[in-house]
Amino acid sequence: MPESQQIFPFNVKDASQAEYAALNRHNNILRRERLPDDPPIPLDEMIQGMHNIPSFVDVKMWCIWNSPQTEIIAQGNVVLQHTPENQHITQIDITVLPAHRRQGLARQLLALVTEAAHIDNRRLLFIESYDRAPGGEAFLTRLGAKRGIEAHTNQLSLEELDRSLVERWLAKGKALAGEFELDLWEGPYPEEQINAVIQLYELGNQVPLGDLELEEAHMTPERLRQSEQMLFARGYQRWTCYVVEKATGKFAGYTETVWNPNRPEVLLQDMTGVFPEYRNRGLGRWLKAAMLEKILKERPGVKFVRTGNADTNTAMLKINNELGFKPYMASTFWQVEIERVQTYLGETQ
Repeated sequence: MPESQQIFPFNVKDASQAEYAALNRHNNILRRERLPDDPPIPLDEMIQGMHNIPSFVDVKMWCIWNSPQTEIIAQGNVVLQHTPENQHITQIDITVLPAHRRQGLARQLLALVTEAAHIDNRRLLFIESYDRAPGGEAFLTRLGAKRGIEAHTNQLSLEELDRSLVERWLAKGKALAGEFELDLWEGPYPEEQINAVIQLYELGNQVPLGDLELEEAHMTPERLRQSEQMLFARGYQRWTCYVVEKATGKFAGYTETVWNPNRPEVLLQDMTGVFPEYRNRGLGRWLKAAMLEKILKERPGVKFVRTGNADTNTAMLKINNELGFKPYMASTFWQVEIERVQTYLGETQ
């Protein structure tokens, strides 16, 4: 590394205001590369997110600064989740400002995050790359990482939405009202329903994972509340639309969206899922249509709805395609053995 550049650990929960501001500027430059249509993340939102990282998540970060230590030109981090499942894997991220690429900075940061993962007894690193930053894919290919699954961020323009289709889906859903009840939670999940929510989260284990070496994950009430705390601390507002079978009181499925007033034109469609025994009844479309109806009525400033889908998730893609979602950004989730990374680092010294 040139003498004019310096690398230091970054304390994500207890940095100075100047350090947070430098990281926020760095992140927003990279954000503009990936999401050129979106506004930057406000400094306070980023700080609140970092101050409310759940206790079961350990984030270690290193930053490379310019000589005056006024700007972060590269950063690398590793996210170590201490939960019963998936103790063999960890997520890493490395970003370098465009003007400072091809100088070996990513390799230096890779060595630090890999060592942190190794010390925590992890075996496998997960990394995400984006089509709008093709250098990431090239770097991971040189590293010897393997593609785990291909995915897209898909976007729906509400201006182009066929509202008559939404009305038809609502009508079909209402025909099921004798058997099922559709309702909504706004904000935190009600305490009296927390166990049902935990069961709804189990639907996440049915999402296609491609070749990623992931175990099923199981949420707990404590971890769920901590995750909520971070979400709401950043200013997000959440709507959860769910369906209950009247005869049994069992939850049949749900859909969830989050919206942040700092980015008023974009709403994020999160998980949608229906339990296998209730599928092919039209419940998924009913849930989607009910949520879109609420968005149109109560969030008139929203122009776009975005969601992430694995390219192999054909059931959800079928519904989204019918609604008019279109590919917005492609991404790939990679995995690489730590031993392979260590070999690469030794070969490129």
